[in-house]
Amino acid sequence: MAQRTQIDTHDDGTPFMQAAYDCLLEHGLDGAGQALRILVDQASLIERAQYLQAKPYERSAQRVDQANGFKPKTVLTRLGALEFAVPQVRSSQFYPSALERGSRTEQSVNLALAEMYVQGVSTRKVITVLQALVGPEINISSTQISRCAQQLDEGLQAWRTRPLDETPYVLLDARYEKVREGNQVVDCAVLVAVGVTATGHRRVLGVSVALSEAEVHWRAFLDSLIQRGLRGVKLIASDDHAGLKAARKAMFAGVPWQRCQFHLQHNAQGYVSKLDQRQTVARQIRNIFNCPDINEANRQLQAALKDWSTNHPKLAAWAQDNLAEGFAVFGLPPEHRVRMRTTNGLERLNKEIKRRTRVATLFPNSASCLRLVSAILAEQDEEWMTSKIYLNMKP
Repeated sequence: MAQRTQIDTHDDGTPFMQAAYDCLLEHGLDGAGQALRILVDQASLIERAQYLQAKPYERSAQRVDQANGFKPKTVLTRLGALEFAVPQVRSSQFYPSALERGSRTEQSVNLALAEMYVQGVSTRKVITVLQALVGPEINISSTQISRCAQQLDEGLQAWRTRPLDETPYVLLDARYEKVREGNQVVDCAVLVAVGVTATGHRRVLGVSVALSEAEVHWRAFLDSLIQRGLRGVKLIASDDHAGLKAARKAMFAGVPWQRCQFHLQHNAQGYVSKLDQRQTVARQIRNIFNCPDINEANRQLQAALKDWSTNHPKLAAWAQDNLAEGFAVFGLPPEHRVRMRTTNGLERLNKEIKRRTRVATLFPNSASCLRLVSAILAEQDEEWMTSKIYLNMKP
């Protein structure tokens, strides 16, 4: 209890329980939302102190991290929209348990709003859907819906431009969505970056909607990640996109590039003319990629090239120039290779984006496309952030 008394007051110095009582006494049930905000904020403060293993401003050998202010978090609850002050720590590894469920609910509401606005759903239908999500007793007006839409865009913009940190592994990919631009329908590229941070957590680093995968668009996207603080990159994994390849060399010169082994093996099948030989070739390539080290991989590659030069000359010529681009992963700890040798994780994320965007069929503009994709990725990012680590960075 000694620890609790250090933070046992409200913003104005009033004991927090008394402040909650005052709200109820002065406003009745109309003050329930404000009382709940006070109690949750205080519970979050207490939980942060327990996580830090130190009282506020206390110098302690047991302290595990440093407090880092607060982040406002608006949650649409059964008592209306409440803004909580979420306590932060420098490592970003703490999140108050009292708000976890609420924050996930908020992401679901944001995603529903984004999808409905993209599809042109009327305000009346939006209210009906939100009441089904949050509770039929909640009273939502069209003005509140418009305000929610504005807050949604502001929140997603803040998420897209949030500061980044040390991220050893970066995965890049793109997919296309049909968008109406300039009175015509065009295929816009959705550029996505996912990373594994120094703590071993997966994070969605960024997203952008561009007219194509040309180098200029990839370079601008990668530059925005660097400007936001992306650093410490030790490996970049992607498929072989010409624009991305040129932009990567310009923006991350010297960083090893891992070409997706899954796509390499798939592409190799196009150079095997005899169908009954494709399984044999696939097995040979898998054996090369599964070698214990790069020396053995090179040895098996040379043996395979010798065999293919006789039986599959086109495959041998292609493999000579391409297969070794899948060897960068041999420079990583063995525990990391399985996860980083392909972009399959990012491909699955793109499939989830496709599952949500195909309902829209055609986006009215690029901003609506960016809104929906950002809401999907923000939801996934929060799930990754609060889940267990993806890779042990100290194997």
